[in-house]
Amino acid sequence: MSDVVIVDAVRSPIGRRNGGLASVHAADLLGTVQAELFARTGVDPAEIGQSVTGCVSQVGEQSFNIGRTAWLAAGLPLEVANTTVDTQCGSSQQATNLAAALVGAGVVDAAVAGGVEVMSRIPIGVNSSKKLGLGVPIPKPYFSQYEFTSQFEGAERIADKWGITRDDTDAFGLRSQQLAAQAWAEDRFATQIVPITAADLDEEGNELESTHVVDRDEGLRDTTLEGLAKLRAVAREDGVHTAGSSSQISDGAAAVMMMTADKAAALGLTPKAKVVDTCLVGVDPVLMLTGPIDATQQLLERTGMSMSDIDLCEVNEAFASVALAFQRELDVDMDTINPNGGAIALGHPLGGTGAFLMTKALHELERADKSTALITMCCGGGIGTGTIIERI
Repeated sequence: MSDVVIVDAVRSPIGRRNGGLASVHAADLLGTVQAELFARTGVDPAEIGQSVTGCVSQVGEQSFNIGRTAWLAAGLPLEVANTTVDTQCGSSQQATNLAAALVGAGVVDAAVAGGVEVMSRIPIGVNSSKKLGLGVPIPKPYFSQYEFTSQFEGAERIADKWGITRDDTDAFGLRSQQLAAQAWAEDRFATQIVPITAADLDEEGNELESTHVVDRDEGLRDTTLEGLAKLRAVAREDGVHTAGSSSQISDGAAAVMMMTADKAAALGLTPKAKVVDTCLVGVDPVLMLTGPIDATQQLLERTGMSMSDIDLCEVNEAFASVALAFQRELDVDMDTINPNGGAIALGHPLGGTGAFLMTKALHELERADKSTALITMCCGGGIGTGTIIERI
């Protein structure tokens, strides 16, 4: 297996629902981010062997192999093929892991991975909606095997199992907002953001000829513990999660360039990091969201590392209990978890989030002069994604 290095990674700002990116077609958003990789690195896009893209709601504007459409719409070489994958919320992290596997196995010597979701235009769950008249995704035999729960209920059961209280989740939600606000105040995201030009919309949602530029994450809120305590629970009447401790519906795209160390050297590039190991694990589909725990345990066992070897953890904040259970089960130093805020503050554009976390981790290692990062996510249906990268 060849050493796989990460040359660069970039992301759009994360737009809030019906916010600044709501007028942008998913293919245009992803294509802009893909093209920026080549503008920044100076790499000829014809050097890329394949691209792999994550997207969850592959319907309408996000159907028809969205990664391929984005690549072509951006004017990138038609010879470079794309595969679009659905691993639910972990789709673009699995896309990066698959791209790393392609490079490491010698199938290609350079690849681009990424992901996109424009949830303002393609609402969550629309691809499995009964309104389409195409049936439902869960067949009857499933129910004799497993209780079918929602992610909201799974998050509450995780809170029950790990003794996580409403005070805990509110405090974590506030932490995410405060850290994200600090990151923006200190311009920590400057090296990773691709500004996006978007059409203005009128009151009916129609595009105007005028435009605006989105260059900042839009999900940040000025809040307090007192304010969070007043919010209504979202899953159970007595539940511990609210809109202030759950991820936000969002729009965004991110992309990562990987290649063999030899290829990078031949092109005169200085990689930012190398991929140490990757994994994808199946977990209890009833609790559903415990994947980061199992994925991390597998990675640590395979690499012989311990959590003390990890300087930075990007754990998707689908719900506060997911990150808190991860921290408690693995006895993780809380200061290493999402130091620049997570999906509670910044947003969670589903199929794009994994590549966002990879991008954030890569640039934060460099900014903070740290060595090793863990990226991990929970996914619908009971799956966990995991990647360890090490700064070069």
